[in-house]
Amino acid sequence: MTRKLVQSRRRMLCALAAAAVSPFALAQGLSKRPVRIVVPFTPAAGPDIVARLLAPRLQARWDQPFFVENKPGASGTIGTEIVVKSAPDGHTLMVGPASIVTAPHLYPKISYDVVRDLSAITNVGSTSLALVVHKSVPVSTAREFIAWVKSQPGKLNYGSPGNGTHHHFCMELLKLQAGLDIVHVPYKGSAPAENDLIAGVIPTMFLPVHVALPKIKAGQIKVLGESLKERHPLFPDIPSLHEQGVTGYDVDLWIGVWAPPAMPADLVAKYNSEIRAIVALPEMREQLASQGLVPNTGTPEQFAKLVKDDFEKWGKVIRDAKIRAD
Repeated sequence: MTRKLVQSRRRMLCALAAAAVSPFALAQGLSKRPVRIVVPFTPAAGPDIVARLLAPRLQARWDQPFFVENKPGASGTIGTEIVVKSAPDGHTLMVGPASIVTAPHLYPKISYDVVRDLSAITNVGSTSLALVVHKSVPVSTAREFIAWVKSQPGKLNYGSPGNGTHHHFCMELLKLQAGLDIVHVPYKGSAPAENDLIAGVIPTMFLPVHVALPKIKAGQIKVLGESLKERHPLFPDIPSLHEQGVTGYDVDLWIGVWAPPAMPADLVAKYNSEIRAIVALPEMREQLASQGLVPNTGTPEQFAKLVKDDFEKWGKVIRDAKIRAD
């Protein structure tokens, strides 16, 4: 056998061996062991939906098994702690909402630091909450709402799905910024709170904008404004609270992806680039839009800054409003 033929066969065998391993695994040294995506909330919640959109696309791109594992409880701290204690070898990810950064302020005895003890990969999408009122409430704008509440200090109430939810935090932030005195009525879940809002038992609350929209169109409730500083691109007819005089009001219900602490930088960078490429796909953008999410990604450093900034922002709101966990 000639030397050229031997070299040719060696090159062919090397190519076949490389093809037998996924591009991602080959580049990063991952085994073919499945990659789990931990969601620290129940199935069908926003983060779970996003995780289940990402998993099959990651699997298809890398020929690497991916599966979603729900670990709900204690406002997401149970699942987050599992991820914090996992090996940073690329076989564990977490998809979670913005409330991941508020939970430590409500549960100060948790064992991890949400800013330091997770590897930030990227945010995926953003949405907002809408300030809504029962159809009988005699206001049509955020300015009128503020004047209406101020005319009856301590006599009105608002609902939320429970203490420590972003629905709760949004109104407490509005109270602090606008100087309002309105009483919180925490419910055990979204459905009973929404039902009482529609029935007029409670006059107002914050709702995720895509959840509120069908009720608005049905004439059951009225929308006064939304929480993003700039108008939500999917709902441009709803004015922001900021533009209506609540200067600086800005609440982004983002969803993001993390990994265990101390994940190697090249592995973080690879996950970041692949997830951002997936989020840019037209069909992925459409599916995110169905959940009211606008695709919104960035570098690991940008996402880490978002996490840190929101952690500090909501920590101050929780302290100033004296919010406690149930």
